[in-house]
Amino acid sequence: MDAKMRKKTLRLLSNGVYVLTSRSGSSYGAATVSWVSQASFSPPLVMAAVRRESNVYRCLAQSGSAVLHIVGDEQKEIARQFFSPTRADAGSINGEPFEEGRVAAPVLSNLPAHIECRVKQIVDNDGDHAIVILRVVEAECRGDVRPLTIAASTWQYGG
Repeated sequence: MDAKMRKKTLRLLSNGVYVLTSRSGSSYGAATVSWVSQASFSPPLVMAAVRRESNVYRCLAQSGSAVLHIVGDEQKEIARQFFSPTRADAGSINGEPFEEGRVAAPVLSNLPAHIECRVKQIVDNDGDHAIVILRVVEAECRGDVRPLTIAASTWQYGG
């Protein structure tokens, strides 16, 4: 397989930009993720590919809970803040304020929509990302949201 052609072609897959958060005890994890999809209507499930060595992966695997945040198309700088390792202090993660959600994972206040979830299953057989299947237990959307996509950003992820 031609590696350049594979990368170019795989980058044509449509991907949004999201921030995934979790908490396990006093440890917090947060990361920008883009490989996300709805997986089932009933029960409502979403799936996300998460780097196995990330702090957010460790937290959600231990706690069994996570919050997936939709990033608005004008909020690229917020998404960029979660490219870096997680820094949590009183009431903020990577400089963004949060509140504890229903599943005891952080809900970021400045993002327009979020989905609170319980971990249903983690598929961690191969590769540098694990597939995390999440059951939706709560959802909130504050106003009209136009989601940020990888294609509309200057970033490239995939291939």
